[in-house]
Amino acid sequence: MNDDAPVTERLSWIRSRIEGACRRGGRSAGSVILVGASKTQAPARLAEAWAAGLRVFGENRVQEAVTKSAELPLGIEWHLIGPLQSNKVRPAVELFRAVHSIDRIRIAEALDREAASRGKTLDGFLEINLGHEESKHGFHPEGLAEAVRPLAKLSNLRIAGLMAIPPPGETAEDSRPWFRRLRELRDDLAGRPEWRGFPGWLSMGMSDDFEVAVEEGATHVRVGSALFGPRKPR
Repeated sequence: MNDDAPVTERLSWIRSRIEGACRRGGRSAGSVILVGASKTQAPARLAEAWAAGLRVFGENRVQEAVTKSAELPLGIEWHLIGPLQSNKVRPAVELFRAVHSIDRIRIAEALDREAASRGKTLDGFLEINLGHEESKHGFHPEGLAEAVRPLAKLSNLRIAGLMAIPPPGETAEDSRPWFRRLRELRDDLAGRPEWRGFPGWLSMGMSDDFEVAVEEGATHVRVGSALFGPRKPR
């Protein structure tokens, strides 16, 4: 799609591709939430997407989201999709409805405590470093169930699913085995008694591979450049 295409046109195009992937996977299009990955995008671009019907936006940085949220409709559902530092837990809980990047026990416990202090419930995804990449955060897939067992008992941070960014590949199909691996890890957790009631959401797939992710069971896809156009430099 042309770099200058309006957000409304891009959103319609992405939704049609999600619907097609859902049909191929024998799923309802309503089973997939499109998260607009809006890092570095101007608030005006987000406002265009909101006017066209997008309701969930994902930001990588807490402070950037806080700044943007002051200029945008109150009804936006904000998701944190980038790493979270412990000193940003308080503003994160205040703004975000879900955190896709829970990469260690301590940050999950801090989110739970802060949510409890505010009388809130927060949804969380455990970030899994499927390829053991040094450049990425997350729990290792090996021994995952034992490593995250303490998190099943949290009361105000609801661990609702898993998130991953596959190692780079040359084509979208290169991501498919990684998406299947994340789904297998989800299924293993869901079958354990301590995780009874686990929603089992899967946050996987971005601009280059979200259709494959949907075919493999994604419930949340994080789409940035395909939706908003090329990111502007900071």
